[in-house]
Amino acid sequence: MQIEVREATPDDAAGIVSVLNPIIAARIYTVLDTPFTIDAEREFIRHFPTRGIFHVAINKADETVVGFQSMEPFANYTRAFDHVGVLGTFVDLPCRRQRIATRLFEATFAAAIGKGYEKIFTFVRSDNAAALATYLAQGFRTVGTARDHAKIDGEYVDEIIIEKFLTSDPRSAGP
Repeated sequence: MQIEVREATPDDAAGIVSVLNPIIAARIYTVLDTPFTIDAEREFIRHFPTRGIFHVAINKADETVVGFQSMEPFANYTRAFDHVGVLGTFVDLPCRRQRIATRLFEATFAAAIGKGYEKIFTFVRSDNAAALATYLAQGFRTVGTARDHAKIDGEYVDEIIIEKFLTSDPRSAGP
């Protein structure tokens, strides 16, 4: 599959929702539990943070969205976290294992460095081994487990907390 990765626009809302809603409906890949409407997604994109990064992966053969990745500042209530972004990655269920996420990561890492980010932080459901393996292959490391962090359909789900330093881990150099 020939993939183009580019910035998301409001016109991508329908394609993004067509990827995201089946993932939500599966109830096993994400802690998101409510489907999105095209209008809600369009508004989300329109009001996406200036320092945010929102990429879509487009199948060049038919111009459909086959994945997306969004990263937002970790917090807007303090400048202490300005160097940290929070990431989400979603690939169309029938299109997995075709290096779409890898292409999205490449674009997002480059854009994140350009916007002054030094670290990316996210959560992965503990029962989503494929997603965790994908993140770890991209250089993320496990920080810990948030037990019973989400509750989906009345069942608790642990989440694995992971992080990646975009340049070098500031503490790895030693004292």
